[in-house]
Amino acid sequence: MSKILIRGAKVLGGEPQDVLIDGTTIAEVGVGLSDEGAEVVEAAGKVLLPGLVDLHTHLREPGREDSETVLTGTRAAASGGYTAVFAMANTFPVADTAGVVEQVYRLGQEHGYCDVQPIGAVTVGLEGKKLAELGAMHESAAGVTVFSDDGKCVDDAVIMRRALEYVKAFGGVVAQHAQEPRLTEGAQMNEGIVSAELGLGGWPAVAEESIIARDVLLAEHVGSRVHICHLSTAGSVEIVRWAKSRGIDVTAEVTPHHLLLTDELVRTYNPVYKVNPPLRTERDVLALREALADGTIDIVATDHAPHPHEDKDCEWAAAAMGMVGLETALSVVQETMVDTGLINWAEVADRMSFTPARIGQAKGHGRPVSAGEPANLTLVDTQYRGSVDPAGFASRSRNTPYEGRELPGRVTHTWLRGKATLVDGKLT
Repeated sequence: MSKILIRGAKVLGGEPQDVLIDGTTIAEVGVGLSDEGAEVVEAAGKVLLPGLVDLHTHLREPGREDSETVLTGTRAAASGGYTAVFAMANTFPVADTAGVVEQVYRLGQEHGYCDVQPIGAVTVGLEGKKLAELGAMHESAAGVTVFSDDGKCVDDAVIMRRALEYVKAFGGVVAQHAQEPRLTEGAQMNEGIVSAELGLGGWPAVAEESIIARDVLLAEHVGSRVHICHLSTAGSVEIVRWAKSRGIDVTAEVTPHHLLLTDELVRTYNPVYKVNPPLRTERDVLALREALADGTIDIVATDHAPHPHEDKDCEWAAAAMGMVGLETALSVVQETMVDTGLINWAEVADRMSFTPARIGQAKGHGRPVSAGEPANLTLVDTQYRGSVDPAGFASRSRNTPYEGRELPGRVTHTWLRGKATLVDGKLT
């Protein structure tokens, strides 16, 4: 059926309204709308949000299809309420040419569970030595606007300056993985009391903070845009807050796991908690929550990092870094930010849809829930509470830190341009 009536949903957490979808767009929003000729979705008590947008996803294809593919990753995205994801460039081969980013873009179009916008590498092969084909990737069919060597830091200040200058010409943004490599050689976890007690190599907060400080100053000097990936320390928050007070064009993201988990979990030596940047202290977690609430941190991004079982089910030192997050992100944000009273559902829409879509220039996404807009929508049962079972994930990988943990909220429906990709919690 081409018409769908979402009846009685709390739009952005507000008063109950009906939302009529006709074809690919929202036809009408109001109270008591007619259901004539429409499929009805009873949504009383549920929250309706614009489709979520993730500015930081690892889909692994091409090259690591044993971890994830564009198909399985976008199915996971739809399950989590996402209608658009930005795919990081650290694939094999690296997405540093127009050909590779177009391949990823077209795979997303073919599968149809959510829109996939490739992120182009800043440097050739992520080696940090020579700028990649930024202009060619931007002018390709994929229309790349975000560039990142995520997984590696662009640690050469000259290369970083050149990248910022280059993307300024077409309004692009460089998304920096802030990690000074010389300060993190052999690092296994956050540097602090726990690392000292466990005898694991420490990952100091200054390794992140020093790069952020340098890059916001470079962005100010060039007059360009810089985005900070997976910000994780209280000190980083203060640097970004200072930069914004000076009018520097900087944005920043935080992951769900850095809003909830701390380095105390590493005492279990369970590699599921090994991630880059590492889990930090309770003080850092509280600072990140406050910064997300007050707007210093602009968005939540998952850093969905799938790995096959054998890369995680091993000793800590040999384990890969990363966690899956697309299917649990909204629940963690509800747990840490909404249910604690720090933000409301309208602000969730801002941090997880409107603003990431604006930063990444995701056309048709992050739009108001109003007549004439594309019908990219997510319906959430906020009263639900249940334990996380990775066996039911759509992702090909299962490396979640939340297995068996009780979390609130469940996405029941996702619509991509009016087409249901998730119905009653099940993928179509």
